[in-house]
Amino acid sequence: MSPQPASQDDLDGDVYVFPRHLARSTAVGDPALDPLRDLGWDLHHDDLGNAHLTSPDGRVRLGYFPEGEDDGLWHINAYRDAFGPPVWGVCFNADAPTEFVTAFTTAYRDGPDRYLARPLVGSPERDPFLTVDPLIAHGWQFYRPSPDTFAITSPDGLATLEYAVGPLDAKSELDSRSARWHLWSGTNVDRPFWYTTASTDTPAALLRAVTESVADPAPLLRWRQATHSHVKSRAQLTLVLPPSLQSPTPLDVQRALAARHPTAVPAASVPRWSTTSRPALPGPRR
Repeated sequence: MSPQPASQDDLDGDVYVFPRHLARSTAVGDPALDPLRDLGWDLHHDDLGNAHLTSPDGRVRLGYFPEGEDDGLWHINAYRDAFGPPVWGVCFNADAPTEFVTAFTTAYRDGPDRYLARPLVGSPERDPFLTVDPLIAHGWQFYRPSPDTFAITSPDGLATLEYAVGPLDAKSELDSRSARWHLWSGTNVDRPFWYTTASTDTPAALLRAVTESVADPAPLLRWRQATHSHVKSRAQLTLVLPPSLQSPTPLDVQRALAARHPTAVPAASVPRWSTTSRPALPGPRR
């Protein structure tokens, strides 16, 4: 995996990390907050610098807590009654890749009919197991770590989505990692690289948005100096090449040869790129 940037100046990072579930957070919350702000969600900050967003209908609230009391950086809860208990809740911890949170918040554009729709087994749009389809499509494998848990794990064994069966305590689902859905990365569930949890009634459409992002084979851009040691040792890191080191285009090659041997390579002999060939990356202008 070695994508090349269109412009070095536009990049916020110097390495691409693959697979993306090893990238961890960018430590910048704006990309995940912006989709909701664009939808007109009300934004407030408290005295500690934490952000609170509320949907226009008052039924969904997001808290971004860089100064929170635990490692739950993102807390999203939905309510049928603004003064009642949450009907579902999702938490992303401080190390969860920001792109996964952004996928979740972007899914809100479909409106209340989607983000308040309870999962419904057998429904073409609301079946909870639609959540795992993107993972299956990218080679994740099912297994059963315990009698009360089904799980599906990534090909490298370093990311797992768990689904708890049987009854669960509603409060524990919102206040702990003992939730219906538990997505985490690492080698030990008790000490994950990062995690996210979702309670029983979290809409399948929102969860699927996250798993689609997790399963996406495109790497994520990060700064190597800020990259954690476990990422460097387990992930594939590809350096972002500056424009001066990118491969020359066919036109660059033609010009270089013409400068050395003016009559050796006539213009008609240089093949054009077809619609099925892979063009080379743009090189420096001469």
